[in-house]
Amino acid sequence: MAQNLIEKIAQKYASGLPDGHVVRSGDYILIRPAYVLTHDNTGAVIPKFRDIGAEVIANPRQVVTALDHDVQNTTDKNLRKYEAIESFARAMGVDFYPAGRGIGHQIMCEEGYAWPGTMVVASDSHANMYGGLGCLGTPIVRTDAASIWATGYTWWQVPPVVRVELRGSLRKGVSGKDVILALIGYFHSDEVLNHAVEFSGDGIASLSIEQRFTIANMTTEWGALAGLFPVDETTMTWLRERVVAVERRGLEGVASDVDGKGVHPRLNAERLEALEAEMPRPDADASYAKEIVFELDGVEPLVAGPNAVKTVTPARVLREKRIAIQKAYLLSCVNSRLEDLMAAEKVVRGKHVAPGVEFYIAAASREVQEEAERRGAWQALLDAGAIPLPPGCGPCIGLGKGLLGENETGISATNRNFKGRMGAASAIAYLASPAVVAASAIAGFIDTHIVLEERSTQGNVRTPEPKSVEAVETVILEGFPEKVEGEILFCHQDNLNTDGIYPGKYTYIDDFTPEQQAHVAMENYDPEFQTLAREGDILAGGFAFGSGSSREQAATALKYRGIRLVVAGSLNETYKRNAINNGFLVVESPSLIRDLKQRFGTKALTVRTGLTAHVDFRRSRILVDGAEYPIDPVGPPAQQIILCGGLEEWVRRRIASA
Repeated sequence: MAQNLIEKIAQKYASGLPDGHVVRSGDYILIRPAYVLTHDNTGAVIPKFRDIGAEVIANPRQVVTALDHDVQNTTDKNLRKYEAIESFARAMGVDFYPAGRGIGHQIMCEEGYAWPGTMVVASDSHANMYGGLGCLGTPIVRTDAASIWATGYTWWQVPPVVRVELRGSLRKGVSGKDVILALIGYFHSDEVLNHAVEFSGDGIASLSIEQRFTIANMTTEWGALAGLFPVDETTMTWLRERVVAVERRGLEGVASDVDGKGVHPRLNAERLEALEAEMPRPDADASYAKEIVFELDGVEPLVAGPNAVKTVTPARVLREKRIAIQKAYLLSCVNSRLEDLMAAEKVVRGKHVAPGVEFYIAAASREVQEEAERRGAWQALLDAGAIPLPPGCGPCIGLGKGLLGENETGISATNRNFKGRMGAASAIAYLASPAVVAASAIAGFIDTHIVLEERSTQGNVRTPEPKSVEAVETVILEGFPEKVEGEILFCHQDNLNTDGIYPGKYTYIDDFTPEQQAHVAMENYDPEFQTLAREGDILAGGFAFGSGSSREQAATALKYRGIRLVVAGSLNETYKRNAINNGFLVVESPSLIRDLKQRFGTKALTVRTGLTAHVDFRRSRILVDGAEYPIDPVGPPAQQIILCGGLEEWVRRRIASA
């Protein structure tokens, strides 16, 4: 069977597949990623690692730690935390990058961890960025990171894949940030939610690797689990230049065992030659869940906001409104590379930041800052009045100096502008390209560096007829039920977030028992839920079930309440990971949920339907009232974790049997 590039890479990094099994979207697979990155959250992963009984890292060369989030915090408490993380990393022999070296995602690319055709994961949502190099980067949760540390493995469900064809080329003055904002603003109806994106088309040739990093990075905000660019001559040129750069720099600061060879362990001529000999490509007749076509020549400088990524407006329109700003930011993993700093420097040279405006800059890495200094761009920004911060995340996530104050307005080259994320909840935040941010800092209001002729944005979505695939029965492990049944308890609401399922006020009560969790399940959604729910029910939820916070109790509370499983129109991916990692099965069946909505409406928040759902895991079907509804196969990797009662116990057993 033909495979797209996501499926091909997943096949390469899958473990324990049955002979002849061809990986496709929907499959649950056991994966052994090339690398796993953790950052400041390493401090939270370490106790998970120890609690499961692990004593050593299974493969120290697989693990990367980079301190990058709270690098401005020099309190004793944070310094002790950083020292403990570094001590752990040194003791375990894993690759470690200290505070000030740069943002972890940038390091993963600069130091050759993110390599074309490989799979790399991170306990951070912007692992998608690696896709700019043709590397399948995708986020995991902290329990997964602990599992990989201890065993080398975790699980992954291969997502449906959308092919996005970029046509034409960008006009002068338009950036990669404008492209991804245009895509998010134009296709804003969850077209790629919980999908992976493969970019294609003649427009890609005109995009630099740094522009591709930006676009891939913010596929996260578009709703995708990965954003993958093809490997082409632009990719190879960038890699060749990196090899030359590290040869010139030497091995100082390389956080890996070089085996005494005197060459960089990842960025070297031998690895380049191997890549050139076998370039990763999708099959010509590969299948995609959707196909999107988008014209680049209609894109212009854009601004997202206020306080929403999907609300996108041309910068020239907001310029006329003269929206005053008090702060501007050029930093973060999405837009603080050399091209970004050079673009901003071009705008500010010979000018000065407007009175009453604070303009903060931070490079993506120390290497980026040093190169910007060498070229004079960094000094030009400082001469214009920019305030430098160390390489790292900082204000992007509301940490350190320069946060938005009460009722202030800011414009930022970061990737998120959620209410309260960059400071006070009363503040207003906009997103834009580095050039637009710089122009706004100089003007004192939202401005643009260039006004282009207005052109209509053109794009369309097509859902191809699925190619027929021979039905294959799912292998059922001993002890896993081939079939389950239960009455459907229908909770229709779409976008039911984790606060509705498990109220936030209980999240940090560490001694909250399973019985107490069960008692407050769905408390914020429907006070009648507890009266209506019965042990053994199958909860049918709406679309985007479990969105919002990543609290794992939103899964365990339903499990402890006796819900047999959740079937939803679609599931938030983090919710799905937390559920399965805690031994609680959740599946998707959009056609069943649509039928339930039509039959029972949406007036009552919770409905005892009187319908029995018969779930057949071998045939991947749900039978309800004489109708059959498909679900993705629950393969052996997911079954193993459910049988163990969760990922942590699965890891314990794997360690014990090693």
